[in-house]
Amino acid sequence: MKKLFYWLYALFFNLCRILPVKENRIAFVAPHNGGDKDSLGILRSYIEAKGSYEIITISTRDLRLDTSGIKALASSCLKAAGFFTVKAKALATSKYVFLNDNFMPMASLKFSKKAVVTQLWHAEGAFKKFGLSAPLTDDVRLREEKCSQNLTYVICTSKNVVPVYAEAFGVDESKVLPLGAPRIDTLLAKKDTNAIRSEFDKAHPECTGKKLILYAPTFRDDPETDKNIVNNIDIELFRRELGDEYMLLVKLHPQIHSADSAEGTVDVTDGDINELTLICNLLITDYSSVCMDFALLDKPCIFFAFDLEEYEKERSFYYDYESYVPGRVARDFGEVVDAIKNPRNDGEKLRRFRDFNFDFVDCNNTKRIYERVISGISQ
Repeated sequence: MKKLFYWLYALFFNLCRILPVKENRIAFVAPHNGGDKDSLGILRSYIEAKGSYEIITISTRDLRLDTSGIKALASSCLKAAGFFTVKAKALATSKYVFLNDNFMPMASLKFSKKAVVTQLWHAEGAFKKFGLSAPLTDDVRLREEKCSQNLTYVICTSKNVVPVYAEAFGVDESKVLPLGAPRIDTLLAKKDTNAIRSEFDKAHPECTGKKLILYAPTFRDDPETDKNIVNNIDIELFRRELGDEYMLLVKLHPQIHSADSAEGTVDVTDGDINELTLICNLLITDYSSVCMDFALLDKPCIFFAFDLEEYEKERSFYYDYESYVPGRVARDFGEVVDAIKNPRNDGEKLRRFRDFNFDFVDCNNTKRIYERVISGISQ
């Protein structure tokens, strides 16, 4: 079925290629995660504020059918039809195209030579392997390779990770621009964290007066394993040893659909990760790039890698996991609790991690990308 959808999209797109490219049209393509607060959305808002461009947003959310009623179903069907026609035409005639993930129909698309296609990606730095560096089926690998042939630029956050991004997208290193991530601008911008915490406590009064620990594990590509991730938390041990001082928040990855919340924790899966990063005192993660955010803010991280060997067999990392991560590695939850009760000074390791993955720790990433890709200003 997917191949049929790809074929239909490519058919209409390539037919529309006979139309002239609009110099002021910019398409923002969100294949999976298209939130307003990710790098794609922040760059879009920045350019919208300039007022001189025609902005097109293309999201696979348009393909979701609403079965709540006949009118809702008809409306969502029209929106889906527009995805394959009106939106495909808009993409075919856009001068600038920005993506935050692999858009698989692109494997069959032939963009105008005038088009500038830029991959922003949705994560920062280099951690676990992704793109063409990760294990893929032959069919998916071929599609991703063909998608990458359309790329003019790939954006990353540090010159140190340029080779990683070149490998992941199958492009020459000259196409990889270490300009930073727009999402970081909002993370580092001055905020009233007291007000954010106050609003959080209103929604979660059980957290009032306690320090916050965020547990944010990534997915495992296996629904059954994902469902049981939170079962690795020993909440009774946490309550007994840390409950007077701390509250444990759980934010599951968007691709973990079936896991239940752990009893005694606060489910913040739908929460804003930037705001959570600002108000939480400590991060517990495993192989998630959310650790980049905490490193940028000089906040401690604990890496709960209870299945490290299995994960390395399936996905692996660009660098040696235990020596690379900016914090203590724990193999069971008892070690997690001990790391919280007896913190060690990982500040220097955290700063090395940050400096390796980020050339710019400022709020000008969005501006740099706009000036280099659209205005053509050399860095």
